[in-house]
Amino acid sequence: MSMPDIILAAEPTIRIIAFFAVLTAMALWEVAAPRRRRDIPRVVRWTNNIALVVLDTAILRLTFPILAVGLASMAEERGWGFLNNIEAPVWLAIVVSMLLLDLAIYLQHVMFHAVPGLWRLHRMHHADLDFDATTGLRFHPVEILASMGIKLAVVAALGPPAVAVLLFEVILNATALFNHANIDIPRPVDRVLRWIVVTPDMHRVHHSVDPRETNSNFGFNLPWWDRLLGTYVAQPAKGHTDMDIGIEQFRTRRDLWLDRMLIQPLRGPACGGALDTPSQHSRSSSVSSKYTKFDTDEIDQ
Repeated sequence: MSMPDIILAAEPTIRIIAFFAVLTAMALWEVAAPRRRRDIPRVVRWTNNIALVVLDTAILRLTFPILAVGLASMAEERGWGFLNNIEAPVWLAIVVSMLLLDLAIYLQHVMFHAVPGLWRLHRMHHADLDFDATTGLRFHPVEILASMGIKLAVVAALGPPAVAVLLFEVILNATALFNHANIDIPRPVDRVLRWIVVTPDMHRVHHSVDPRETNSNFGFNLPWWDRLLGTYVAQPAKGHTDMDIGIEQFRTRRDLWLDRMLIQPLRGPACGGALDTPSQHSRSSSVSSKYTKFDTDEIDQ
């Protein structure tokens, strides 16, 4: 068996080991060096957020007969997709595939903020009242299904090597846990690191209660798309320790329970999305009457 075949044969083991290893490492790091003080007891949020990811996984497996890696393998066998119809070195196909898949995730993320019906689903991720590694697991089951449908369409059209899809998904899941973690990275290190990967300080801005910060920093893995496409905001206006996490709606502890999370898309107006007018943003934001967008990384307390 070739190395890619060996990696694909071990897919379930690789996924499980990587997930629990990164989640455990982030949890220990959060205890040892937290960036912010916790406002909600960990037991309330962690039990419900982890229950949600278990439910998401079960629904995904029951709904789709084939997932992204399986479709990529089928596409390779049957010659589907762009990369399966051109001559390219395997290493180049893997690199190009991982870059384009990451760009697709960025664009999908922007779309889920811009389309009101999709924002109703995605805002559940933003309604967490604290920000830690389990926030990166908190997605509505319908959003998970829609995201997988989009990913399958991209895989079918692109024709990436199956091993590239597996590596991309493992890395994406790991970076999602990392960039949602409540960990204190030294500021000089963060300023360098955020040129390579989305850091917790960079992504935390995206979880600000101020819609004008919520609709920035859409990257989950690579930070370059935000910088290239004009959606990058370096720091929150109120600083990382004083900023408010979440959205204007659903701000009680009861809203953190699984049953309330599942019905959130049906409750209240779909305000706070990327296509709201500036006046709507101004009315819905209670964090500050004066908003400042920092273009540098100098203010990072």
